[in-house]
Amino acid sequence: MRILFLSLALALLGGCAGGLRIDTSHTSVSQSSRVQYVVLHYTSADLPTSLRVLTRDGVSSHYLIGDHPATIYRLVDESRRAWHAGESDWQGRTWLNASTLGIELVNDGYVDTPNGRVYRPYSDEQIDALILLLKDIVARHSLPLGSIIGHSDIAPQRKVDPGPLFPWKRLADAGLVAWPEAGAVARAQARFAYSLPTVAWFQQQLARQGYTTPQTGVLDEATRNVISAFQMKYRQRLYDGQPDAETAALLLVLNGMLR
Repeated sequence: MRILFLSLALALLGGCAGGLRIDTSHTSVSQSSRVQYVVLHYTSADLPTSLRVLTRDGVSSHYLIGDHPATIYRLVDESRRAWHAGESDWQGRTWLNASTLGIELVNDGYVDTPNGRVYRPYSDEQIDALILLLKDIVARHSLPLGSIIGHSDIAPQRKVDPGPLFPWKRLADAGLVAWPEAGAVARAQARFAYSLPTVAWFQQQLARQGYTTPQTGVLDEATRNVISAFQMKYRQRLYDGQPDAETAALLLVLNGMLR
């Protein structure tokens, strides 16, 4: 009996010594990247503080882009989850840390003054670096148009970054973001000038965009926050959270409903 036990033990040890062997000669065509979206943020801090916070303080992002110079730092490998999105929703998906890449841009965010909130602009150099990085990510992960979103899109009740000075149109011009055609928006806005859609309509169209929006028909604070997040992206000169003809036109065109 003892001899049998020793023989089994030696066999097991021999198997461990050989290591795990996996045959990788066959690859399924039925697969895609785990990355579904790229989420853009600002850091509300300078570069040294941003690096410390994102590497040591319990939050993280896959990339950080400095301001001057616009150095791109990889802080988390793309194969791993970074803690950047928090409680979040987009297109019916929740807690988006698991399915997104996070990119933080060094930017002070905003300062509240007696004359209102003042946001900080982004440097051209920084946005140029971001566009190069996004094009690389989109190509490697085969991401469709609409996959690049802001923190304020996925968490409009608590976040405003990357803010109303973030140049979404530059990303659109680079082929990274869908953008409504101005003529189509003008025609739709003229139609809505005589009869504004109901609050319920705005809520439905915002949900079609991907925003988690109350579906109550009531213009409550949560709905205004979502409208403001949408306006900060597509109508940056005025993001008061009020449903108006121009906002309705933008939604109509972006949702592909204009006939």
